[in-house]
Amino acid sequence: MKGLIIKQKGVFILMMILTHLTLFSDAQWYDPDKVNPKAKQVYESAYDLAMQGEYDKSIARINEAISIEPRYVEAYISRAGIYADLNNYSGSVTDFEKAFSLDPEFTNSFHLSYSISLAGTGQFDKALTAVNTFLQLPKLNEQSIKAANYRKSTYEFAIDYIKKHKTADYYFQPKNVGLGINTSNLEYFPSLTIDGKTMIFNRRIENDEDFYESHWSNGEWNKATPVEGKLNTNLNEGAQSVAQDGQWLIFTGCNYPEGEGSCDLYISYKTKKGEWTEAENLGPIINSDLWESTPSLSPDKKDLYFSSNRFGGFGGKDIWVTHRQANGKWSKPENLGSTINTSADETCPFIHADNQTLYFNSTGLPGYGKADLFLTRKNENDEWGTPENLGYPINTIDDEGSLIVSADGKTSYYASDRGNRSAGLDIYTFTLRDDIQAARTLWIKGKVFDKKTQAGLPSSVELTDINTRKQVSRLQTDEDGNYLITLPVGKDYAFNVNRKGYLFYSDNFSLSTQHTDSFFTVDIPLQPIEPGASIVLKNIFFQTKQFNLQPSSMSELDKLVALMIENPKLRIQIIGHTDNVGKKEDNLALSLNRAKSVAAYLTGKGIEAARIISKGFGDSKPVASNDTEQGKSLNRRTELNVVSN
Repeated sequence: MKGLIIKQKGVFILMMILTHLTLFSDAQWYDPDKVNPKAKQVYESAYDLAMQGEYDKSIARINEAISIEPRYVEAYISRAGIYADLNNYSGSVTDFEKAFSLDPEFTNSFHLSYSISLAGTGQFDKALTAVNTFLQLPKLNEQSIKAANYRKSTYEFAIDYIKKHKTADYYFQPKNVGLGINTSNLEYFPSLTIDGKTMIFNRRIENDEDFYESHWSNGEWNKATPVEGKLNTNLNEGAQSVAQDGQWLIFTGCNYPEGEGSCDLYISYKTKKGEWTEAENLGPIINSDLWESTPSLSPDKKDLYFSSNRFGGFGGKDIWVTHRQANGKWSKPENLGSTINTSADETCPFIHADNQTLYFNSTGLPGYGKADLFLTRKNENDEWGTPENLGYPINTIDDEGSLIVSADGKTSYYASDRGNRSAGLDIYTFTLRDDIQAARTLWIKGKVFDKKTQAGLPSSVELTDINTRKQVSRLQTDEDGNYLITLPVGKDYAFNVNRKGYLFYSDNFSLSTQHTDSFFTVDIPLQPIEPGASIVLKNIFFQTKQFNLQPSSMSELDKLVALMIENPKLRIQIIGHTDNVGKKEDNLALSLNRAKSVAAYLTGKGIEAARIISKGFGDSKPVASNDTEQGKSLNRRTELNVVSN
């Protein structure tokens, strides 16, 4: 019976029928002993085929038996069970209902199986009625009652979910990503770079799992090829996470000779030639002597989420996180806690590009039965919120595996056989319902370099929420100064780049009310700290015609304080500028007062007043035309000039 028997459920329904024959033969009009002998003989051969797992052939024989004996109740029940085992729930429901119509009394003990098939088609109200009918039967054994009550709880969950969520208008129609990626082999565990143009996934050919790569061009995924380099081996590589910039790949390797346990996490790096290096074990801090798998790397490469059954969890497999420290080493993994992890299994974490939304699957949280997909979001205190079930039809009564979501926050990818086990796994894409989407995320990429020599500079890149002053992301460029940092829409950001011996770079991105549909490319020339060097402090804010510093300026001002402390001999000039609105003498006074406000903040933090000169130029030195609002905005600025160091 489905739900009681995991393997070969249809076969066990066949066996269960045989045990029912003597129980019901005196209680209803249908008499199995009076079935056409030829039909019975064909049916028995179908039973033998089902026992061998030959379901297609078994169905063909059952069809033949029914054609001989159209009122063959057991044959309909058996075919219903096989259809359910093959995830053909519609066919299963039809056969159950045909059998019920032929003899309601003979078939009344099959309402639990019937309810499961109904739930498989999304008919949860009817499934609840059917399981309640089953529970009213006399003399049910304890196992049957337990199984029925479990199923009843999942149907009630499904009905309640529909009441609480706007699912009626949601159209779920996964689309095969195409022949460039999917073949007659198994394809699964997709992983995307942030631009959505490179997909790395697993392909299994016979018993060998390797990584393949495909690129999006001209509206389709091109033909996938094995990743270049030394990553693929004659061992099995799988369950991977590619970094958002496409330069790292963290994956699961099982039974590697140098492994710490049964399955470990490994890392590979992309070389300048576009090849992947030989995999490196992430070591005993992350890997235990048990099982680690399904990694997911945060967009800033600072957090690595993964699943493990290591000691110290809540039972089964839990989700853990390790943090990359300033020295490049990973910290001791931390359990994500009881809000997410249960005594059952939680696996396949996926941290979205917004760095705030985590998708995963669980067999222990309330859902539709087996493994469901969930999401959890970070709150303002960086704590994970209560997991949300993604709901039907994304989640079904069967196991759901891994899910990834692209930077737009709504386009998802997953592997599925779409209810046809013989078809094998392919990769599909679909759009998430509005309420379970992540934040749409843009990104900035570019190169940091020395303005004088043009040489790339390894530097620190920081993103700060202007309003809360909370650091959203901080990362290190590579050795050549290349960086990529993500920008979830809906906030205003201060963007800073820092390197010792250089003036910091300042910019801002206002994405709270408006945003572009494209990414930003920002190449950043850092200026050595020397006389004449200057920068515009783009995150110093004043109200119109006022010179009081806005609270949103504090993050930038604190960076300026740190610069002055780090360079104790540095003397600077703070210069205020305005647009041409208003009288020139008023603008001149306003610009000077704004410069003095910045100087006053610095001295208030302990910087000697003798190291700071305040100057105002009003509207006399525009950098853009005052004929547009954008030009006026550029002209309203605060500059820092180096006097001496």
